[in-house]
Amino acid sequence: MAILDVKNLIHKYIAYEDSQDESQEIKEEIKAIDDISFHVEKGEFIAILGRNGSGKSSLAKHINGLLMPTEGAVYVKGMDTKDYRNLLNIRQSAGIVFQNPDNQIVGTIVEEDVAFGPENMGVPSEDIWKRITRALEGVGMSAYKEASPNHLSGGQKQRIAIAGIMAMEPECIVLDEPTAMLDPQGRRHVLTLVKELNQEKKITILMVTHHMQEVLLADRIIVMDHGKIVMDGTPKEIFSRVEELKKLGLEVPYATELAHELRKEGVPLSEDITTREELVEELCQFV
Repeated sequence: MAILDVKNLIHKYIAYEDSQDESQEIKEEIKAIDDISFHVEKGEFIAILGRNGSGKSSLAKHINGLLMPTEGAVYVKGMDTKDYRNLLNIRQSAGIVFQNPDNQIVGTIVEEDVAFGPENMGVPSEDIWKRITRALEGVGMSAYKEASPNHLSGGQKQRIAIAGIMAMEPECIVLDEPTAMLDPQGRRHVLTLVKELNQEKKITILMVTHHMQEVLLADRIIVMDHGKIVMDGTPKEIFSRVEELKKLGLEVPYATELAHELRKEGVPLSEDITTREELVEELCQFV
């Protein structure tokens, strides 16, 4: 059974705009997600890529049951998110980490914050402390367990937010632009952690992003535009479609872009180059 199954999902919302006549409002119905279907197997690492307004963040909130489908359905481990009786189990199975960790951190000290989720799930106290220890060790923040989150850097806060989700022991973690507010060092730390969670702990990862270098970590990329899935494949399959990605307003990795330009000048390079190392290896054949 797939850990996530999205079937003909549509999400609409109403946008209101004031008119010149203060007694009237202009209403516009917008499809943030427009009839998409896909499934995710346990242990996959999927990057959901798209420019602002493509629907990717709305999709992330559906996976955790924070948004409900207007039409269609989302199933997490076979549980329908529209059935409120399933929501607790769904949120135990699929935790979400937002781009701003300050919106997710609630404790006055780190270990209290990490304990918040398990406490609300009714986990026995002795098990909670074991989970806190494992989670903080997992994100490399054990030394900060008695620190105030207010005194941590952005990258450290994001690690604590991830630890809080890990302490709930989900099988799937959804990350919505997890590095958007981080400096380059913090970004590297968080991305390394996410990859380790996937490879070593076999946690399914769905990472919403618009950073090209981040999606290279994934096994599979889903590209969204105007609420629709327009591409779905491996990084090499997706980045071989350079011109299509540009038309969608997306960049490609630097090595991919350079290889694309060289091919246009007649240099016989592969179309699936995504890293600098791959590009250098191919260019060395002509030396």
